Amino acid sequence: MKATSRLSLLVVAALAAAGTLTVDTAAPAQAAACNGYVGLTFDDGPSSNTPALLNALTQNGLRATMFNQGQYAATYPAQVRAQVNAGMWVGNHSYTHPHLTQQSQATIDSEISRTQQAIAAAGGGTPKLFRPPYGETNSTVKAVATKYGLTEIIWNVDSQDWNGASTDAIVAAAGRLTSGQVLLMHDWSANSRAAIPRIAQGLASRSLCAGMISPQTGRAVAPTTPSAAGAAR
Repeated sequence: MKATSRLSLLVVAALAAAGTLTVDTAAPAQAAACNGYVGLTFDDGPSSNTPALLNALTQNGLRATMFNQGQYAATYPAQVRAQVNAGMWVGNHSYTHPHLTQQSQATIDSEISRTQQAIAAAGGGTPKLFRPPYGETNSTVKAVATKYGLTEIIWNVDSQDWNGASTDAIVAAAGRLTSGQVLLMHDWSANSRAAIPRIAQGLASRSLCAGMISPQTGRAVAPTTPSAAGAAR
């Protein structure tokens, strides 16, 4: 070995020992561990619960799609911006959460269009995904969503957090997800928030990562934007 090469190695070793040199091995390891992606979704935000939810997600390295109600986006615009800044994606969940299949086409149009406007005005960008309240849809709801460039997203697995499911039950529901599938949870559920660390552990144990929901296929896929401030829309 040449003297210069030996010297370089000694310098690297000294810097590492001093703590001034950081070798980044986490990113490649994490990328290699993602053998599939799932979509974590939270309905009915934003709210006063949103900061705690975002904190739990970011602390556990998870990203999710937030299906916001327009009325709450208008009330809590700072929380819409916080969702985006935390690397989450923002979707449309109607303005007042009615049973859309029982409404007129004009009312459906108003519910969807006003939510698009409220989310954009709050700094959440223009949503590309729409989740009808209660998962109820028909040809009219689909047609109006399409008019606004929205892809309708239901879910594959229901956490049942809205029905009082325990944290254990929510973790078990997440454990049933397979690659490409979507999980339903809610912004206001304390049990879903408490389940997040264990959901993250369970996904990692199965080499699954939390991804974005593709507007083209409606399935969870690898994110196309990094998890950085202002990156997600």
